[in-house]
Amino acid sequence: MAKSDAAVKDPATKGKLKLIILVVVALLLAIGVSVGATWFFMHSPESKPAVVAETAVAGKQAAVFEPLLPAFVSNYNQNGRQRYMQVSITMMGRNQADMEALKVHMPVIRNNLVMLFSGQDFATLASPVGQEMLRQKATASVQEVAQKELGKVAIEQLLFTNFVLQ
Repeated sequence: MAKSDAAVKDPATKGKLKLIILVVVALLLAIGVSVGATWFFMHSPESKPAVVAETAVAGKQAAVFEPLLPAFVSNYNQNGRQRYMQVSITMMGRNQADMEALKVHMPVIRNNLVMLFSGQDFATLASPVGQEMLRQKATASVQEVAQKELGKVAIEQLLFTNFVLQ
């Protein structure tokens, strides 16, 4: 008993205990301030989404998205090594009826995209600029089919929702 009483009365132990309590209180205070500041900024009027800006654009309908399934897979031979590209594509348009009418011509669209993808250089596809150029070429290819078959450009752009190079 004498040893435990001596340890409790030791000033060095009391100093360490005070330091630990002070650090814990400081951490709790910092966490509280962080949560409060986050809540304040998340609920301030400036951070609300601008619904007015979305509806202010006259004549634009809401975007309609149509995925092209299954994903496209192309293989490449680079320096004697077999390489692959897998890309998932979603078409973005503004008119659901046009998107539905374009579905009838999906075999032509898929054929054109497969031919486009297989004709690319693998090294070019490894860069973000090459990927963006490919996306623009693919968009132009689909818009060309839509113009030829429907008489109007039914899609605004193609979006790569998944792009894998191996």
